Amino acid sequence: MPYSSEDAVLDLKQELRYLKLLSKQFPTIASACTEIINLQAILNLPKSTEHFLSDIHGEYESFNHVLRNGSGNIKRKITEVFGDIMSEKEIKALATLIYYPEQKLEIIHKQEENIEEWYKITIYRLIEVSRKAAFKYTRMKVRKALPAEFAYIIEELMHRGPEEYDKEEYYSEIINSIIRVGRADEFIIAMSKLIQRLVIDRLHIVGDIFDRGPGAEKVMETLLNYHSVDIQWGNHDVLWMAAAAGSEASIATVIRICTRYANLDTIEDGYGINMLPLATFALEFYGDDECEQFKPKLENGIVCTDNDLKLIAKMHKAISIIQFKLEGEIIKRRPHFCMEDRLLLEKINYQEGTIELNGKIYVLNDNNFPTIDPMSPYQLTKEERDLIDKLKFSFLNSEKLQKHIRFLLSNGSMYLKFNSNLLYHGCIPVNEDGTFKKVKIGSSGKCYSGKAYFDRLDTLVREGYFHENNPEAKLYGMDITWYLWTGPDSPLFGKDKMTTFERYFIDEKETHKEKKSHYFKLEESEKMCRIIFKEFGLNPDTSHIINGHVPVKSKSGESPIKANGKLIVIDGGFSKAYQGTTGIAGYTLTYNSYGLLLVSHDPFESTQKAIEEEKDIHSTTMVLEKELERKRVRDTDNGKEIIAQIKDLEMLLDAYRIGLIKEQ
Repeated sequence: MPYSSEDAVLDLKQELRYLKLLSKQFPTIASACTEIINLQAILNLPKSTEHFLSDIHGEYESFNHVLRNGSGNIKRKITEVFGDIMSEKEIKALATLIYYPEQKLEIIHKQEENIEEWYKITIYRLIEVSRKAAFKYTRMKVRKALPAEFAYIIEELMHRGPEEYDKEEYYSEIINSIIRVGRADEFIIAMSKLIQRLVIDRLHIVGDIFDRGPGAEKVMETLLNYHSVDIQWGNHDVLWMAAAAGSEASIATVIRICTRYANLDTIEDGYGINMLPLATFALEFYGDDECEQFKPKLENGIVCTDNDLKLIAKMHKAISIIQFKLEGEIIKRRPHFCMEDRLLLEKINYQEGTIELNGKIYVLNDNNFPTIDPMSPYQLTKEERDLIDKLKFSFLNSEKLQKHIRFLLSNGSMYLKFNSNLLYHGCIPVNEDGTFKKVKIGSSGKCYSGKAYFDRLDTLVREGYFHENNPEAKLYGMDITWYLWTGPDSPLFGKDKMTTFERYFIDEKETHKEKKSHYFKLEESEKMCRIIFKEFGLNPDTSHIINGHVPVKSKSGESPIKANGKLIVIDGGFSKAYQGTTGIAGYTLTYNSYGLLLVSHDPFESTQKAIEEEKDIHSTTMVLEKELERKRVRDTDNGKEIIAQIKDLEMLLDAYRIGLIKEQ
């Protein structure tokens, strides 16, 4: 609307500095008008698809497959296009080719008698699927996603109109030429990866990339190269973040977990951190100790010799004792963490081999503590100090680890608000009555709760990694990051304590209990969810909370959908250790223009079977919430930004038209 009143002109003059900067990008009335038209058109496109995954826990093969198949999204696209003319077997074959084009082509070359005919049919089918997948995007966005070497060819083939029958020979000749010059395989690979790219516009990882499984560094490398991803940190992630920052207790804990699951490949091969010093130390001090309670749990098909298992058990015990000592230092240094109940080394009667907990005496199942001084149980020996210094140096100087942690910091956060969804990994600390719990941070005694607590923690995590110029601030940030792993009011942990010591040294299971946060009792309450939405500035009527962290026990009848659909738990169940309890391989979530789709997955067998036998993960899709009207870009956060851009451009037009700014 043209500015005619004096007040309107005054408003423009107040924005003149910004408008002059904007005019450098759009120097004429025509260019500004063209951009407004383009942006206005984008607002009416269907909302693109978001993909939510959680609790990957180093299970690279399962994660990679779900990412490649878009939680079944690619197969759905193929069925939509070719469901009437292709058999189920043909659909599976085409889907597998799109998931694993390089590997599948090797097999096809050995099996296919008429490879040229197969090329023609397959390229045609890939083009049709890619057109379906690209439907929601502008040509410019699709163009940016195209592989450079085939960009022109793919664009020509994808954007042919239904009326262009007279150009059929032209399109056929393009395909024939691709085959004739020997580039069909490369073209099929490029098309397959383009389809993978187009079916998911934004990937959300709702925490816990690390630990248990053997491929966390491969997961991180995949995310590092993904086109659009955000991460909400989980407790296992912040543990590695603290370790990479130099937190000694976190370094010891990371190594302990890796030895517990015989998963030293992640540390040694993945991140180049030398475990020989720990092995040497363990043999020196625990050489005659069977370390029965520290025998590693073998999962994920890991196979070890008896000698390796014995050595890893000794390493496991050695680093565990060091962890307890280093944790004790933090707890004593930060009394406001309220974790004195975790100072267990001082509660041991080393002569009797017992420990007193909650007024009861328990016999320890292992009383060999060669490196603990009963008079000063948290004091590291000289050898332990030398060992932790070497390990710390390796963590701080692992180029790949530091690259991955910086990526977690630049693309991650404690929580995310995105398109009316609130994403966080664990919980929000609340009191029994559902009010937000006030948690003390720092020696000043200042308390935080709700959103303010999350925001403060987010800042402190970054200070723990980046604040090199202020050693005290960096140390506090590292301690807080460690606290997020195990602290009683950590929103990423959600329990009153972590009973690691008790599980190793006390047989009575009553001591192993970890009390969950009140949040998990109240998560079925729609009222509580509405309070949380208001706290984080979201509309309670249209918003959802998306959680990870806690595996859903589906075989016991537990539902991932809580609080009348306001809260969704999508623990991915990738970790094989949880699948016996849950009965499935967890859940993923997609959010497209039609609504929310919750997908439950059966366990993934292997990449090899997925390729050779075309065994996809069997998934069941549930329509969680269907939109009455198809969502458009204008209904998203990106749409709000585009609307603001249009308003700015309209102001620029008015400035041009009344002469405040001259066209260039």
